[in-house]
Order: sequence, then C-alpha cells, then structure tokens
Amino acid sequence: MLFNSYTFIFGFLPATLAIFFVLGRASRNMALSWLIVASLIFYAWWNPANILIILTSLGTNFIFARLLFRLASDKKRVRLGQAVLGLGIAFNIFFLGYFKYANFLQSAMNDIAGTDFVLTQVILPLGISFFTFQQIAFLIDVHGKNIEKFAPRDFFLFVLFFPQLIAGPIVHFREMMPQFLSNSCRFDSGRFSIGLTLFAIGLFKKVVLADGIAPHVTPIYELAAAGGDISLFPAWIAAVGFTLQIYFDFSGYSDMAAGLARCFGVRLPLNFDSPLKATNIIDFWSRWHVTLTRFLTAYIYNPLALWQTRKRIAKGLPGLGGRNSSFGAFVMVLAAPTILTMLLSGFWHGAGYLFILWGLLHGIFLTVNHAWRFVTPRLRSNKDSYERFMRPAGFLITFTSVAVAMILFRSTTTDAAINLLQGISGLNGITLPAQILERTGLLNILAPVVSASDTQSAGELVLAIAWIAVLLLIALLLPNSLQIMARYEPVLGVRKLTPNTGWFARVLVWKPTIPWAVAVSVLAAAAVMRLGGKSEFLYWQF
Repeated sequence: MLFNSYTFIFGFLPATLAIFFVLGRASRNMALSWLIVASLIFYAWWNPANILIILTSLGTNFIFARLLFRLASDKKRVRLGQAVLGLGIAFNIFFLGYFKYANFLQSAMNDIAGTDFVLTQVILPLGISFFTFQQIAFLIDVHGKNIEKFAPRDFFLFVLFFPQLIAGPIVHFREMMPQFLSNSCRFDSGRFSIGLTLFAIGLFKKVVLADGIAPHVTPIYELAAAGGDISLFPAWIAAVGFTLQIYFDFSGYSDMAAGLARCFGVRLPLNFDSPLKATNIIDFWSRWHVTLTRFLTAYIYNPLALWQTRKRIAKGLPGLGGRNSSFGAFVMVLAAPTILTMLLSGFWHGAGYLFILWGLLHGIFLTVNHAWRFVTPRLRSNKDSYERFMRPAGFLITFTSVAVAMILFRSTTTDAAINLLQGISGLNGITLPAQILERTGLLNILAPVVSASDTQSAGELVLAIAWIAVLLLIALLLPNSLQIMARYEPVLGVRKLTPNTGWFARVLVWKPTIPWAVAVSVLAAAAVMRLGGKSEFLYWQF
C-alpha cells in the first residue's frame, strides 16, 4: 500500500497507531514487537512472496552480524573478522545484484554478443536497495565496534520500521535503536501533532504538487520515446518540469516518512533540505538524499580516497592539499574516487545505461566544482564581489545542470534522451502554437526562427509554464517544512539546516495553535480529495 492511499491513511495507519499505543500502556516490548508485525504486513501488502525475500536477507545478515560481533572482541582473529565482513558484504551485493541487475546484465550481454538469450523476468522487490544498504552499514558498524549489543528484535525493528523501509532514509543502528529503547510507546499529543503536520504537508506536496505537474510532463517523455521530435520549449518543460516533479515527490515522501516516525516517537535523520536552492553541485548533493550521500561518502568515496592517498605517500608523492598539491594528486585522490562513487550511485538508482550515464555526469559536475574551488582562491581579488556574482551565477549553473541531467534519469530509452537533449539545444527547431503567434501578432516577426504549430495546444503550454512558475516559487522562496518546524526538531540534524531568514521566518513558524491546525487541515483535505488517481512515489522503484 502507498502512503498516499485510502487504505493506508484510513485503515492501516490508524489501526497500527491504536494498537501500538494500547500495547504501550501494558508493555513497551509488546508495542515494539507489534511495530515489527505491522511493518511485515505493510511490506507484504503488495506481494506476500516478498516476505520470504526480505526475511532471507534479514536472517542471513543477522547471522553474519552475530559472527562479526563475536570476532570483534578477539584480537587474534582480526583477519577472520575481515573475511566474514567481506563475505557479508558480498552476500548483500549478490543479493541486490540478482534481483535488481540480472535483467539488465542479460540485456547488456545480448547487446555486446549480439545474442537473444532470454532469462526469466526477475521481479524487483520493493525497497531492496534501501534495506540492503542499511544492512551493509550495520555489518560494517558491528565489525568496527560501533554497536555494543543487539538482540534479534532490535535488528528486525531497525531494518523493518515501515516509515523508512521502502525508500529510506538510510539509517544507522546507533542513531535509531537508542530512540526505540527509550521510547515510552505511549500517546503524546505534542509529538503526534508534529508528526501529523509533517505527514499532511508531505501528502500535499506529493498528491497536489508532484502529481499535479505530472500530466504536463509525462506526455512529452512519452512522445520522445515514440520517436516524435521535441522542440525547444516542450523539451525545457520536460527537463524543468520533471526536476520539480521528482523534487516535490521525494520531498513529500521524506516529510511523510519523518511525520509517521514522529507519531511513534522516533526521529529519522535529515534526508532532504531544499536542494534546488543550492548554489553549486557539491551543495546540491549535501541537500538531496542526504543519507544516501552520507552512505556513499563513508563507505565508497572515503576508502577510495584514503587508499589512493596512502599509495601516493608510500611512493613519496604529495597528497591532496597544501602547497605541494599537484594535478596528479587531484585526479587520483579526489576526481577518480568522486566519479567512481557517482557511477555507482547512478547504477544503484536504476539498472540501465541512462542511470549510469546520469551518475557519470554528476561525477563530472562534482569534479569540476571541486577543481573550481581549488583554482578560484588564486584568481579572485575581492571575496565579497566574487560572492555577489557567483551566488546567482552558481545557482543558475547548478539548476540548469541538474535539470538537463534529469532528462537521462527520466527517459525510458536512449533515443528519447537524445531527442530531448537535442530539443533543449534547439536542434529540433523552435515551435509555438499557431494560436499564440497569431493572437500576439508575432507570426511574421518570428517567422525566420520560430515555426507555427497547429498541433500544439496554447492552453496546455501556458498551463505547463504556470505550473513550473508556481512550483519554482514554492521551492526557491518558501522555507521548507523542516525549517518551519525547526524549533520542535522534527528530524535528527534539523538544527544544522540553512537558517530560515526573511519575513517568512516571522510568519511561517509552526506552532500547535488553532490557525496552524486549520491551515494544515486545509492542506490535508486538498490532498485527500485528490487521492485515488494515478500516483506512485518515484523513488519507490529503486
């Protein structure tokens, strides 16, 4: 069931909360055990067979974790512990690889060898990327002695907790389990109102905003996939429109997940912090899917960079940073690990060539951004004037880069992506609805560069641009939901958010008051009225 469904909102969630609080009055252990059962019901709702898959993963990882826990305290068996950790990580990679990448690898082999080998279609279990990464991090933490103890129930609750089970955030045992163990499991009006407010805001973002712009974006990608040439304006609507769609889709999910967890007395880690406000691509990735960036940095980028640094030191070569830093150090210690990490990020997001290319492109973006940071201190003479120029310029470059790359992320075929990229470059021509050109008297003036189209709808074009304008204003000018509720710390790490400045800081500050209750109720009612239509969280497919 989806978070944005009648079944979840009016059936599963109220029942789960009611039983949790009733059991909590009798026994905290019973209430936490009920959360595990409820999470299994939630996960099994799509396909009961998925339970066998996730329980296999959980059981195997628990066995590896217990072995690592015993070996971690024995200094004489360090290598054995490393071998067990390697086997555990290999199991998870193979497990994820089979379900997520078997079909892609078969297709790639056929492309390379020119064969038509057919493999039985492997159905991708929901959330497998997230709970697999979470368990890899758990094994590494156990091996690194960052976890003092854990019982089977603790481990199952940590992985299965349904608000973050399907699409994250990717959490650590040490930031979640203390909250569960200290949880009273009793109804608290304060945390419940915070949770419901976050959930309602997230639901509105998803159902009204993300799903609202989807009908103006999806047909363009479908037309591109069907072979129709996409001209300049529709191509940019597709690029910017989908960027805003997935922004509010994932922002909405993150708010809903955080709100659900808060209702149960748990704070999830920060996972989304207005990334479209970023003024450089490094800043963007520190705000977009924060826990994934944290995971990739800690377990892929940092080990690679450290390995390269040690190799260079062993050879007597300078590392990165300082006066002796060189181009070779930059390439080997920073650029190569960054590009490889983002390649893996793209492959993690989806089993397809375009996802890999999307990851590679972001790796290049990040590398250029890091190089710019190395070079500019030597070039700029006045820091203040540099900042005044670079903040708006950096924002435009970052937003454009992200939007263009989103074409690769959204397109279903390589030909469709090429078509749209040609479109935004103007290579497919510039067309406008004939109705607009005739009514504005621009038909003859713009005739040398703009073609009139009788098939394009003037109303659809204006409506799509209006949607984009409204969503851009919301995303760029308004504080995000976590800033609005910052004084109540709705998620872990919320105090590190970008300051909520301007007059919005004085007006849009959430308090448990009647006016705010009315405003949130209006958002919730508007969202509920739109339930039942075609809708799916974009990140749930990963």
